[in-house]
Amino acid sequence: MEGNIAFLGYGLSAIGPGIGIGLIFAAYINGVARQPEARGMLQTIAFTGFALAEALALFGLVFAFVFQ
Repeated sequence: MEGNIAFLGYGLSAIGPGIGIGLIFAAYINGVARQPEARGMLQTIAFTGFALAEALALFGLVFAFVFQ
């Protein structure tokens, strides 16, 4: 029973980073559309935010296996 709860927790923890990644790239596209010359700086920030948000989903996956 605990294993099922752990995987349910992973599923729920993957929703947040998924939404966050969408918001990060929406802000990136909006920023580049408004100020194209800032593309390089915004791209670095967007990819860093993507990596951090994706790390949260990976931590959730690891914890689902560790705490079953």
